[in-house]
Amino acid sequence: MDSLISLLCLAVVVSASHPMCDPVEVSDNSWIYVREMQLGCWTSFVGQDKAEVHILKLNFAATDVKMFSLKMNDARPMNLIITSRDTAYGLYKINAGVNIYKSNASTLVLHSNEPHSNVHPIDFPGEDEELLRWATRRFGGVTSFTTVENLKVLLSRPTEGTKGGSGECVLHSEDPSEKHFINIKATPLTSSFKSCSPPPEPEKQQLRGPNDEDAASELHIINIPEDANIRNLSVRVDTRKSSVFLRGPRGTTWTFLNPQHTKFCSNNEIVLPAMAHRIQPLFELSSDQAEDVQKKALDYFKADTFTSYTEMRPEGSQLLLVLGRDTPAVTETVTEATLSTRTEPHQMPLLMQLYTSPDFHSPLDPNTKVQSDKRIYAEISGHTLGDIVLTIKVMSCFVHSKGSCPVVQELPFIPEFCSSNLCPTSTRLSFSLDQLQELSSTTWDLECSVKLCYSEKCGDGGRVKRNLEVTQPCQQTLNTPCFDFGLPGVLGIAFGGFLIGVLLIGALWFIKIKTGYPTGLDMASSLSSGCPCSGAKQQPSSSNPSASENSSANASIGSTQSTPTSSMA
Repeated sequence: MDSLISLLCLAVVVSASHPMCDPVEVSDNSWIYVREMQLGCWTSFVGQDKAEVHILKLNFAATDVKMFSLKMNDARPMNLIITSRDTAYGLYKINAGVNIYKSNASTLVLHSNEPHSNVHPIDFPGEDEELLRWATRRFGGVTSFTTVENLKVLLSRPTEGTKGGSGECVLHSEDPSEKHFINIKATPLTSSFKSCSPPPEPEKQQLRGPNDEDAASELHIINIPEDANIRNLSVRVDTRKSSVFLRGPRGTTWTFLNPQHTKFCSNNEIVLPAMAHRIQPLFELSSDQAEDVQKKALDYFKADTFTSYTEMRPEGSQLLLVLGRDTPAVTETVTEATLSTRTEPHQMPLLMQLYTSPDFHSPLDPNTKVQSDKRIYAEISGHTLGDIVLTIKVMSCFVHSKGSCPVVQELPFIPEFCSSNLCPTSTRLSFSLDQLQELSSTTWDLECSVKLCYSEKCGDGGRVKRNLEVTQPCQQTLNTPCFDFGLPGVLGIAFGGFLIGVLLIGALWFIKIKTGYPTGLDMASSLSSGCPCSGAKQQPSSSNPSASENSSANASIGSTQSTPTSSMA
């Protein structure tokens, strides 16, 4: 009896240490929503008239209210081509720099309350590839091609930042919200969801990781049952410090679009498109039962509990699964699209730390000046990608001067050895600043381009930047100490010299008052007259002395020069 009670107590303890939950059918998941991947592309094209060229393809569901509005009064100059096979009604508000083109054969009806109308009916093809070629011939190129489902509102704002992309717009399956120049909130697809979350346990940490960052991470479990038809899913994680456990039928492929802040694993193949790399299944799990999947996830991540469990049967050929609480607020199936040029895509956060010695023990303060004849050492570090340890490969480094006339100088570097145990997610290198001695600028931005590599596969890792203050070396001679005076030292020396001069002038003035000694001007006149005393008066003399006087004077001078001692006597 006692042994039976002990076993029951042990079972209760084990169950409490690994809380589970039973998923229930829900119409809307608070953590996950699904979109269908669309055809599109983007480039950096801007026409000779400084106008961008955007193609907007609109698709509407049969049950949707086919009405939308375009609010583009703050947009940059652009040629907007709108195409749709459906009959829809649009209200637009645009500025004079925006020209809208629609097909003569289109059943789109566009209306505006503005006095000017920039809508141009024209003949152009309806097929995607043919429309791209037509726009390229007419405008010289295409900036973007975007497909939007059930559009209700399109907002635009002036584009800012640096554009990217290739030179030719090539259609491919994409997530429009991941474009650098467009931000779309689309209506989620209707999917069958079952989800749950275990009761919160605030007294426990979620993950038993090696550090606090792991302990604060969220754990999300996604399970696609064996009878689901979907086989290709793209995943975008909009939460920070997340661990994702993916379980799907045999043959499923998961494509991670932004895995920089995520730890992940799956019993299926995972594709990292940024690195053109495929990760083979990390574990085996044939059961699709909720309890088995939850236990496997907790065991794999060494976790006490999890944040959410989602069981789904999405429909479609290529779908996008977005994980995050910031799901679009859909009222009357409103879709908002915002056209804008934005900065670079998601990159793994990189950090560059500078050092003055090869032991990498003393970090260099950003405001500390480094003499240009010294060698500096740098360590560039990143984060792990899921359970994958990526190595950082430095491709090139440059320094950019700050000022009205910027100078860009390539900075050669030498890789510094660091063991994988000491530098699992970082790399070390050193620079020589000799070539900066001849340049006048002292404030620079040190910037390095890196690649992230796994095995022999490498992908673009972006750039890492760091401020660098440089000062010219002091010219030191043999047996002569070298002093490096800063601004306070120079000001102190100048003030000391001024004070000494004031004291000397005061002392001379005091001597004059007490002794009656002549000023410098009176002394000069007295000495020129041959009288050493200012009180002596100069006797008047004739301007034409007699010959006898001249001869006696000459004789006196001669005797004085010959016998100076007797003359003084």
